[in-house]
Amino acid sequence: MGLHCLLYRLTSGRIGGKLSNCSILLLTTVGRKSGKRRTTPLIYIPTERGYALAASFAGADRNPAWYVNLDASHQADIQVLDQHLRVVAEIVGPERRQLLWQQLVSSYPPHAEYQTRTTREIPVVELTPFSLIG
Repeated sequence: MGLHCLLYRLTSGRIGGKLSNCSILLLTTVGRKSGKRRTTPLIYIPTERGYALAASFAGADRNPAWYVNLDASHQADIQVLDQHLRVVAEIVGPERRQLLWQQLVSSYPPHAEYQTRTTREIPVVELTPFSLIG
């Protein structure tokens, strides 16, 4: 993951900005316990508000660390290609989740398989840039 993030940053996403036909962003959260900044490359879909992510953790029975950190702080930094943005994170409710989940699965079909691997409902997070709030 470290090399992926480094190449993404150095090339503004020209290297590491795609996985097959899926777009990748870099999400930087602050650990709720450690206070350390951690960056994770994640598949996203654009929304009218910003960006949506699936906290799939490849179908593990627990949520990924980045999700737990976002759930605690609701703020993060992202890099989308050459754009650096401060965002507010919202774990979306059932109705919006259903809509975004369908789009996430269409964009990256393995998400559907990940859901079958776990009993938890995979959360969907929407990231809204601060510049679009208010």
